[in-house]
Amino acid sequence: MNGDLVVIGNGMVGQRFVDALRARDPHGRWRVTVLAEEGRPAYDRVRLSAFFDGVDADALNLHTPHDGVRLRLGEPATAIDRDRRVVSTATAEHRYDALVLATGSYPFVPPVPGADLPGVFVYRTLDDLAAIREYARGRRVGAVIGGGLLGLEAANALRLLGLSTDVVEFAPRLMPVQVDPAGGAMLRRYVEELGVRTHLGVATTAIRPGPDGAVAALELSDGGAVDAELVVVAAGIRPRDELARAAGLPLGPRGGVLVDATCRSADERIWAVGECAAVDGTCHGLVAPGYATAEVVADRLVGGAATFPGADTATKLKLLGVDVASFGDAHGVTPGCLDVTFTDPATRVYAKLVLSDDASTLLGGVLVGDASAYPTLRASVGGPLPAAPLALLAPDGGGADAGALPASAQVCSCNAVTRGDVDAAIAGGCADVPALKACTRAGTSCGSCVPMLKQLLDAAGVAQSTALCEHFDVSRRELFDIVRVRGIRTFSRLVAEHGRGRGCDICKPVVASILASLGAGHVLDGERASLQDTNDHFLANLQRDGSYSVVPRIPGGEITPEKLIVIGEVARDFQLYTKITGGQRIDLFGARVEQLPQIWRRLVDAGFESGHAYGKALRTVKSCVGETWCRYGVQDSVGLAVALELRYRGLRAPHKIKSAVSGCARECAEARSKDFGVIATETGWNLYVGGNGGFRPRHADLFATDLSTEALIPLIDRFLMYYIRTADRLQRTAAWIEAMDGGLDHLRAVIVDDSLGLCADLDAAMARHVGSYSDEWRDVLNDPERLRRFTSFVNAPDVPDPSITFALERGQPVPARGGMVTARDERGGREREPAEAGRRRQPVTLGLPEVRR
Repeated sequence: MNGDLVVIGNGMVGQRFVDALRARDPHGRWRVTVLAEEGRPAYDRVRLSAFFDGVDADALNLHTPHDGVRLRLGEPATAIDRDRRVVSTATAEHRYDALVLATGSYPFVPPVPGADLPGVFVYRTLDDLAAIREYARGRRVGAVIGGGLLGLEAANALRLLGLSTDVVEFAPRLMPVQVDPAGGAMLRRYVEELGVRTHLGVATTAIRPGPDGAVAALELSDGGAVDAELVVVAAGIRPRDELARAAGLPLGPRGGVLVDATCRSADERIWAVGECAAVDGTCHGLVAPGYATAEVVADRLVGGAATFPGADTATKLKLLGVDVASFGDAHGVTPGCLDVTFTDPATRVYAKLVLSDDASTLLGGVLVGDASAYPTLRASVGGPLPAAPLALLAPDGGGADAGALPASAQVCSCNAVTRGDVDAAIAGGCADVPALKACTRAGTSCGSCVPMLKQLLDAAGVAQSTALCEHFDVSRRELFDIVRVRGIRTFSRLVAEHGRGRGCDICKPVVASILASLGAGHVLDGERASLQDTNDHFLANLQRDGSYSVVPRIPGGEITPEKLIVIGEVARDFQLYTKITGGQRIDLFGARVEQLPQIWRRLVDAGFESGHAYGKALRTVKSCVGETWCRYGVQDSVGLAVALELRYRGLRAPHKIKSAVSGCARECAEARSKDFGVIATETGWNLYVGGNGGFRPRHADLFATDLSTEALIPLIDRFLMYYIRTADRLQRTAAWIEAMDGGLDHLRAVIVDDSLGLCADLDAAMARHVGSYSDEWRDVLNDPERLRRFTSFVNAPDVPDPSITFALERGQPVPARGGMVTARDERGGREREPAEAGRRRQPVTLGLPEVRR
């Protein structure tokens, strides 16, 4: 077959069809015209939410130009004349010998009153997202109708825009299509801990306007209401079949162009692919089956015999920072199937495997919180388990062996790539993941199979690249040595001599950390300022409402009454929210960027310095009161904690470092949950290393016992310097030791026995750090050039950000939930809400009797 081919639609599947056709028809027997509704070419809708993470729209582009393919942007089809074989647009007619409908779907908006109000959006295109971002400026409260996959992505987008967010879902759980009730409960716990409120099992009955005519609230079926100045509707999708309907083509029972297994409609010259295609009556709203239909039609148009292989509905996502995956028969509807579940409330991990009645075949599963086993498990569906069920369900999928998969197992469902295809590519010379992507297309769509590609390379005995990123072919450890040995002090020189390009958000912060570790100067000097992570840009922690928190260092948690008074006065005068942290410091929240130098000046003048809460650096050395006050204490834990914190303050590292000193075996400072911890004994100190709290807590390992203070300090010095030199980017000490060949024994040999001859060098490096330390806050205050960056608006440096407003809660200012009425505080600080004004955050109540004082 050949002639004129018209494709209606240029979304992900439409572009995939054109790419697949040209791969099969390189000489252009088909002359292709693509009619696109949007004014931009195809882009990656799977990664649409990356737009709110700062990813440029161009980075989502999927369009590949081909000879013989005309792309007509902004020219949607308006009608199909099947008798004349013509597709009409507003400006032209396009004759066809074959027509492919790739019109996709449209967002379903429930027919509720107020759905057309200003401030109500759908979440479908880049233009939709740009409009949401623009409308969100200056607004405080948002809501999402729909708690499915797209709804949670929209909720995260509103969070990133600084809006307090509610999600309303008609089903009794979040993501009801993908996860089971237990998985939904775990997911809800994650989501609500992030500050997103969920309303499950209720419907939106109306969208209520405010006095200005724009959206102000949602009314719910249970009689409740949700404040919302911006609403995103993510209640599902419907196939776009209006052109086919008007042309008289048969439709599926729930819409969509009815096609057979060859994706051909009742008209032999018309085909349908993607979300608008009802294959044997069923529409599939995922990219993997959409790509499968595109491949089928491309093959058929060049004389092939492909048929639709069936829909792989497996999904793996990171929603609001939470790993969620489902695959196969996730809900266990197969008669006689068995469920094996694993639930760990402490680490917030839920996993379920659905097995055949004889427990020999994997049918499906659900993973929430830890989806590391997903690639192997999904590829094993329909076959024997690659390991024992409990080993597969353990966090990190420790028992899931990719090497045990049969050649027929599908590694990449998006592109129908099997383990056999990957093995053949490796045998043909592909030696890394980028080469496998280029050869097989595995990992080029959703990316969830990339860990599997790495495992298959390992299984084949192929050495893996340790390149930091596309701009540097060396690891972080090697890059550290290059910078140290060659005395490089700028990123531009480093990338010019040892890399390529202009750098990225992976290598720039890494180099910034390396330069800071080697004492290359202040982090905000020259080009180093542009390399820093978000918090380091302003030497303070960015909060969800756009304000910053300030954390002065309080070594060991020890503080004088005079310094406490200063912190209180600063918090009062700048109207800051105050909280004592888990690291025995006081955090001051709610500072606008232009207030930071003023706050620092007050603190520095009182003897405080930066606590480096914003940096990948030493945070705190926590302590109990030790022998000074406690009747059980056997050593001066406070004195040692103060000395250690002052010694290692400002020490930049691959990740944050936390420490603690306990004055006896009762361990009140929780030293064994730290990167390094010290516990007093009757005769000295025990040193523990490699612990951490957080998502996967790990106890530190005992490294040395009954040390004198003079023997303890050099071991900690060497431990920290060896970690800084050899760890990978963003690798905590726990993971560093676990990944180390020889583990703790190797570490002990290096820094106690000096097996590598490095101890003198490590000692000297720490001495240089201690001798060169300078407080970053004070350095900024003494430099007018550095101070210039601390403004909310470059063209109006004295104007505060009007979007940052506060309400009172428990007697303190907290981010407001809506347009707040403000009044100037009599002390001349921040404008803040009076007690009776504005929309109020709802305080947390536990139904306890009121305590009167």
